[in-house]
Amino acid sequence: MSSRLALGTAQFGLRYGIANRSGQVSRGDARAILACAAEAGMATLDTAMAYGESETRLGEIGVTRWQVVSKLPALPYGCADVDAQVRQQTGDSLRRLRIPRLHGLLLHRPQDLLEENGPALYEALRVVQDRGAVDKIGVSIYDPDELEELTARFHLDIVQAPFNVMDRRLATSGWLARLHAAGTEVHVRSVFLQGLLLMPPAARPEYFNRWQPLFDRWWGWLEEHGLTPLTACVGFALSHAEVDRAVVGVDSLEHLQAVVAAAVTPPVAPPVNLTSEDTALVNPSRWNLS
Repeated sequence: MSSRLALGTAQFGLRYGIANRSGQVSRGDARAILACAAEAGMATLDTAMAYGESETRLGEIGVTRWQVVSKLPALPYGCADVDAQVRQQTGDSLRRLRIPRLHGLLLHRPQDLLEENGPALYEALRVVQDRGAVDKIGVSIYDPDELEELTARFHLDIVQAPFNVMDRRLATSGWLARLHAAGTEVHVRSVFLQGLLLMPPAARPEYFNRWQPLFDRWWGWLEEHGLTPLTACVGFALSHAEVDRAVVGVDSLEHLQAVVAAAVTPPVAPPVNLTSEDTALVNPSRWNLS
């Protein structure tokens, strides 16, 4: 099952995640994490041009044997030459990573495809793909509702979307099954809801108090079945056969080892009352933690 895990590397380039108390992963720890992940059978890395030093660090460590997925940032306002922008950014990414090609190149802001420069942007993605710099192109979305118009207008090789015990919209909307049936590679992220699902109640910010009954049910269910939150989260993501890769970010070697162990633990299906479609909870970009 570890082969269906993709290692998220945002923590390699910046401090990332609400539960992160150790900050950015050091170079030495990043090297050890990559070695352990490879030994466990993981073969896919998830990064982005916006993840600080992540691509540079991965290139320094050496990732030529990995399938690397990276993401383009939003198009600059008033971009006059979309093709040149995409070629430049893709080339810069490959140079930082020190690899000849990407397994996947995703748009961090897929809405760009639906705006004025959308057709030119898609054509630019196809050009770098045709030239062999990229194997697959796609999008990273926040809400499955985005997929209706995107898939109607563009062929997407990879879709990355949030999916976890509390945010099951990808499955309940029918999009998980539809993407799989269409032959689209499905990568799910936010498996731990940016670490929120791993945080003990006392450490959880006050912002989340409004969902206290939901979190009470979460911890009660874990206790009832003798599960750790990490094991439950990983098991949930991997229990869906339509998921090709579950992206997991870790901030230590011990964290990765726990994830690998969880991947081979038989999953326990969570009850339906552990879900929410309130985007103020399930979309971290809407969290107000100040």
